[in-house]
Amino acid sequence: MKIPKEVKKIIEVLENHGFEGYVVGGSVRDFLRGVFPEDFDVATSAKPEEVKKLFRKSFSDNKFGTVTVFTGAQEKNVKEVQITTYRIEKDYEDKRHPENVTFVEDIKEDLKRRDFTINAMALRLRDKKQGDASYEIVDPFGGQKDLKEEKIRAVGEAEERIAEDALRMMRAVRFASSLGFSIEEKTRKAIKENAHLLENISYERIREEFLKIIMTDKAVGGVENLRKMNLLKYFLPELLEGYKVSQNKHHIYDCYEHSIYSLKYAVKRNFGMHVRMAALLHDIGKARTKQGEGEKATFYNHEIAGAKMTRDILRRLRFKKEDREKITLLVRYHLFYYNVGEVSESSVRRLLRKVGKENMEELLQVRMADRIGSGVPKAEPYRLRHMRYLIDRVSQDPISSNMLKIGGNDIMKIMNVPPGPVIGNVLNILLLRVINDPKLNEKEKLKKELEKIKEKSLQEIEKEAKEAKKEIEKTEKKRDQMTKKRYWVT
Repeated sequence: MKIPKEVKKIIEVLENHGFEGYVVGGSVRDFLRGVFPEDFDVATSAKPEEVKKLFRKSFSDNKFGTVTVFTGAQEKNVKEVQITTYRIEKDYEDKRHPENVTFVEDIKEDLKRRDFTINAMALRLRDKKQGDASYEIVDPFGGQKDLKEEKIRAVGEAEERIAEDALRMMRAVRFASSLGFSIEEKTRKAIKENAHLLENISYERIREEFLKIIMTDKAVGGVENLRKMNLLKYFLPELLEGYKVSQNKHHIYDCYEHSIYSLKYAVKRNFGMHVRMAALLHDIGKARTKQGEGEKATFYNHEIAGAKMTRDILRRLRFKKEDREKITLLVRYHLFYYNVGEVSESSVRRLLRKVGKENMEELLQVRMADRIGSGVPKAEPYRLRHMRYLIDRVSQDPISSNMLKIGGNDIMKIMNVPPGPVIGNVLNILLLRVINDPKLNEKEKLKKELEKIKEKSLQEIEKEAKEAKKEIEKTEKKRDQMTKKRYWVT
């Protein structure tokens, strides 16, 4: 691992002018883990005005002493580097933003205000001539130890850090999920006891952290942490409605567990955000629609109720309109029927019209997650593969004369024939020629073909048309066989 030259240059400029400069925060954490940081932050003893004088290509539009410097690099993670003056923060009246910021002279004072020990370390380069191996880590709170032990621990008193910024509770879960760490017991206890403070945080910020959790490899553990530490009920209480709500003979898990295991499969298959959210929410309407108990319990129209609940949840969490619509659609139609021999092409076409061809793959992915979440061994059995085949089949443009760039009126005009069977015969002849040579499907080229056909008798045209029709049927059958082979169906 090497500190990028752009970051080195910034620190060098600061130190040459009598100021201190440290790499801080998550970039130090990732550097020590051997993971190249997504971005780099620098803390300095220089005041914001002094930083701006040293780096002309920079800007600052906040009261927290942060100056963004443009390095001129093409790499995204060092294109912009944020430089922040050492500071302490006080009076977090909205449980998120400090009302008072005071600049200080000591890097250790600055590190005190940070959230977790693994993010409260600073890296200082020593002798620039000796390269990256010569650096020192300022670690007043045991971040390196917690990094080694894979723990998320609050800096100082966890209650104080949470009272300053309640979003840190969500961040603790997010870091635990993204890094695969555990949350240290005192920090966990403080989160659980102060979970109600999450009500002070905007839904937009909660959504951002929640989605980051959902998109990690440990998303299921993240959601479980949110539940166990009482956070989930403050922004997604509907999911908890299914907790310990038993299902029927088709499920071995309760409603909440089913949602969790569905999400687990979506994560395992690296499905996208829309599918992960739909997998988590697809049965959210079951608790409200349940009738009866035991093996014969029913959940009639739970997908309709669930779609409405999902729409309301996504609005509350301020999801973008296009995301709301897609996830809600996936929840609404996740129960599509797909028994071989009972599903007709017309019913598949109706489903395509409702869902949209562009959303079908994600809908199938949700169904696969739903199946695994129900405790069945196969995500994609023969029936589901056959459904894929039908979707592909009905989505293909049919081999017909409608494909031709010429029509019946052109034939009557060029060949000087009245309406009748000869028109269909000529179209079949042209269609076979275009199948064999797609470049022919241009109006002027087809007109030249018509001039050739015009020289033949009606009997010759009829005979050629019959042969053409047979060849077209063979082509269609061959295409269908290839489609079946693609999905391993018969």
